[in-house]
Amino acid sequence: MAELQKFKTVITSKHKLFDLHIKETWQYRDLIFLFVKRDFTSKYKQTILGPLWALIQPLLTTVVFTFIFGSLAGLTTADVAGEYVIPGFLFYMIGNICWSYFSTTLTATSNTFIGNRATMGKVYYPRLVTPIATAFSDLISFGIQFLMFLIIWAVYVISGGTSITITPMMLFIPLIILQMIVLSTGFGIILSSLTTKYRDLAMLVSFGLQLWQYASPIAYGLQLIPQKYLTIYMLNPVTPVVTTFRYAMFGVGYFDIFYYLIGWGISILVFLIGLILFSRIERTFMDTV
Repeated sequence: MAELQKFKTVITSKHKLFDLHIKETWQYRDLIFLFVKRDFTSKYKQTILGPLWALIQPLLTTVVFTFIFGSLAGLTTADVAGEYVIPGFLFYMIGNICWSYFSTTLTATSNTFIGNRATMGKVYYPRLVTPIATAFSDLISFGIQFLMFLIIWAVYVISGGTSITITPMMLFIPLIILQMIVLSTGFGIILSSLTTKYRDLAMLVSFGLQLWQYASPIAYGLQLIPQKYLTIYMLNPVTPVVTTFRYAMFGVGYFDIFYYLIGWGISILVFLIGLILFSRIERTFMDTV
């Protein structure tokens, strides 16, 4: 009598609603590392300057923002009223670095199923591996850009003439970065789940992100927002991320623990909804992609 085979992995389309394969995804952490390496390498492959583009892009964007929104438009860079001096260049740079990570990760994650359908159709692995790898791959570029920011920030601090102070709020920075990862990945996997059936959404992502950027305090300070609209404005989950990051780095600015916790709540909710949608769509996405 033949012995009953014991399979280590059983592939089935029948899943429970909250069966998110977290444990199985962790077992494939080596694959996540390989995907991170692949994504980061392919991003700068066959470019003359290579990873230097990770520094050049935010620098050029910051220069443009400083000239157009700072010099020409004269938009305020103050998050709160008061007499203090924060260099506009640093203000725009930290906002652009945060937004660059958020928008890049969201866009790349939203193409998870479409961009990887060839691989997913041939080899089995937990599909959640791909968006996680995307988030960490973009985190490398963010780390390079943030290091550049820290160097310029240190030059301003040493030179003096600014109101920048070092406070315990800097300990919040890893938590803020984690929130950016959760938020961008959450929105990205929601879009990736929907675009398998509704391709029009993929066309709207870049346009929607442009509008979202101007609805966030990237090119201007929070003081530009009328007080009567501030509560609604702070419900944008990107807003507390950016303002808290600036407050942590500059020692002055806007920080409200209530809105910050609401931002975290929205981020976690979006991420959980994304995971549930992702888990449901991955069963049949090969029939619709």
